[in-house]
Amino acid sequence: MKIIHGVRLLVSLCLLLSSFLSHYCSASVLNIEGEFIQGGLVLGQISPSSSVLYQGETLALTKEGQFIVGLGRDAAETLKLSVIDKNLDKVEHEFFVTARQYDVQKIVGVPQRTVTPNVEDLVRIREEAALVRSSRQLSTQHSPFLSGFRRPAEGPITGVYGSQRVYNGVPKSPHYGVDYAGPEGALVIAPSGGVVVLAEIDLFYSGGTLIIDHGHGLSSSFLHLSEILVAKGDSVQSGEPIAKIGATGRATGPHLDWRMNWKSVRIDPQLVLQVLPE
Repeated sequence: MKIIHGVRLLVSLCLLLSSFLSHYCSASVLNIEGEFIQGGLVLGQISPSSSVLYQGETLALTKEGQFIVGLGRDAAETLKLSVIDKNLDKVEHEFFVTARQYDVQKIVGVPQRTVTPNVEDLVRIREEAALVRSSRQLSTQHSPFLSGFRRPAEGPITGVYGSQRVYNGVPKSPHYGVDYAGPEGALVIAPSGGVVVLAEIDLFYSGGTLIIDHGHGLSSSFLHLSEILVAKGDSVQSGEPIAKIGATGRATGPHLDWRMNWKSVRIDPQLVLQVLPE
């Protein structure tokens, strides 16, 4: 009888442990694609019945349980994600973030007015910045970004993400995009599918400007365009012509400045091409 009681106790303990591990594993299983690096984008996956929190915010999930997180140029050295399963079990995940070194890029020959704006220009700049911010808030819960990204233009890269910009000898904010040199009028294509949320031909700094929402807070901006071939509200497919390269706004010559955001976080398009290749 003692042996039988012992077996029953062992079985009970095993069942209890199994139940505990099942609950724990359901909350702790987290798959990540991409590198935790400043300016990077990571693609995560959890059980579709779970939820994930980042900086106190519940992130959007695809029906398969996928989500994205973007890291800023100067992201902190650690990043925390909390996964909560259907039983409300919560597990914290902490990741170390790789720091990057950024170059200083000196640019001369831009219109001096765009380096030292007057009072009227500053009013316009603030209004346009608000317009751009509100456009990025129009993100949908669709997920065309999962199909991946391609380069939006041909040509050599002449500017990279994160580099400190000095215009006409005046230090300014870092550059948050990747520049592709090209002739005036060369086609710009959609790097991935999405919806056009902004199409403005003459913004003060960026000139002809187009923004495409790729879903879940991920968006692409295209600056210095000479012509825009789509309109706000249009749905676009990867590879579709959307604009033409120009030298509008604060530019010294024709090129495309491609920028990407995850929500309000500015991320590096070249890193996105690595983690989400088409």
